[in-house]
Amino acid sequence: MSLLQHLHGVSIRAKFVVSMSIMLVISMLIVSGFLINRQSHGYRRELQATGETMIKIMAMNAESGVLFGSAYELNDLMIVLKEFGTVESGIIMNRDDSILAQTGHLCFDTVQIAALRRETRESNAFGFEYITDTTGREYLVLAAPVTSEQQNMSRENLGITGGVDPTLASSRSKETIGWIELGLSVENVDQAIATAKLVAMLVTLIVVIATIIVVVAVVSAVTKPVTELVEATDQLRRGDFSTRVEICQRDEIGQLATTFNSMAESLKQSRDEIEQYNRTLEEKIIERTQQLEEAQTQLIQSEKMSAIGQLAAGVAHELNNPLGGILGYAQFTLEKLRKNVPEKTTPKDIESYTRYVGDIETQARRCKTIVQNLLRFSRSSRSTEFEEEVDVNQVIAETVTFVEHQFRISEIDLEVNLADDLPVISGNAGQLQQVFTNLMINAMHASEKGTAVRINTRYSPALGEFGGALELRFADSGHGIAEENLKKIFEPFFTTKEVGKGTGLGLSVSYGIVKEHGGEITVTSAVGQGTTFTIVLPVQKIAPSTDTVTELGEKHY
Repeated sequence: MSLLQHLHGVSIRAKFVVSMSIMLVISMLIVSGFLINRQSHGYRRELQATGETMIKIMAMNAESGVLFGSAYELNDLMIVLKEFGTVESGIIMNRDDSILAQTGHLCFDTVQIAALRRETRESNAFGFEYITDTTGREYLVLAAPVTSEQQNMSRENLGITGGVDPTLASSRSKETIGWIELGLSVENVDQAIATAKLVAMLVTLIVVIATIIVVVAVVSAVTKPVTELVEATDQLRRGDFSTRVEICQRDEIGQLATTFNSMAESLKQSRDEIEQYNRTLEEKIIERTQQLEEAQTQLIQSEKMSAIGQLAAGVAHELNNPLGGILGYAQFTLEKLRKNVPEKTTPKDIESYTRYVGDIETQARRCKTIVQNLLRFSRSSRSTEFEEEVDVNQVIAETVTFVEHQFRISEIDLEVNLADDLPVISGNAGQLQQVFTNLMINAMHASEKGTAVRINTRYSPALGEFGGALELRFADSGHGIAEENLKKIFEPFFTTKEVGKGTGLGLSVSYGIVKEHGGEITVTSAVGQGTTFTIVLPVQKIAPSTDTVTELGEKHY
């Protein structure tokens, strides 16, 4: 895990303190190192300047001693060197490098000493070098020439022109007559440098600690209100809209706290309004649901009445035939009874009367069945009442009795193929009959003379969690539905029929009824080839609820 990933989980206070402390320590170390290094060079330059001054003074004082080889005079000069604590050794040599006087002794590397001597001899000038002896101690070794100034005068000019022409006076020249070497200890300088380093480190440490304390205090003063804002925000997230931040500052954080308090107050007011609205929302939903139920009931009933109007001719014909038979048999029987007194009635006449009355009863029952189906189909109900056992095949057969006359008039065949193993379902027979009627009449209107409308039913048995379903197909060979209209046919008031020949509500209502029964209705069609409506109804019991009504209302109203 990278450093940045570690920092993601660190508090703002820790980030500020750690980052600023690191920057401060690095800055102090750089500055202290620079100052210590500069001070170290200053100490060494001071030692070099002191040594250079000392050796030059000795070279001037040693001129006569070296010139005359006076060991006594030179030893007195060496005794003076002992008064300087930094001088560890001293050597005075003539120009042949013979030692004339010496004090102290250092075991230097002969190679380094030889290099220093060669350099000073060649340049005939002052030189120095830091050399470490065999014990590991470091010394500053300085070398300087001992010179003697001489006056040169030619014999021709001697005593004649000396006081007349300065240009003819004697000339002076310097000659190196010997060498002085001094070894100065660097120990005191090193101690001074070490002391300076220690003082610098202590000062750095004190400054860093003091700065960190100040940074922590300042950062704490800055992050404390931020922490309060974070805690208040967390309480606000948990739903405590009464949370307020008490930060009396006039900077950006104070402005942020004021904005936060305003936001919390706005959220509290909004929540109060939402709660007030929620208290009345349920009542509004119930009221709206009732309105949708009433609208759905009125829509279904109006579509029923529209279908009844279309079925009027067929129903009238279906009732007219049995009623004509009833009237004929009744009149024939009355005429027979008037002509034949009871004592002249033969067994053959009684048999005829019985047959006539039986026919009357049969035709009357047929009329009763038609009227009952019509009443049940047109009955208005404000709620969907599901029956425990509904025989879909029987509902289809009863529906066929309504429309078969219109199919005969339109010269369209009605082929009904009902499966024998169809189980009963839970549903509303009247509403299902309305769906079947709409689909049959639509198929008839879409078909041409000489074609057929096919009605098939089949059962899909239960399998696993699937409880089984009924599949009903209503297929025609008519003009079909255009592809762009397939997605619209279940919308209310959408119709492809001519004006005055359809309300556009039949398929919309049928869709809602099938959904209320927990089923699905789909359509497949091709222009010029026909249309097939498929209804799938579950076998298990479906408990009616207002959810379906609401869904229908949202989809179609």
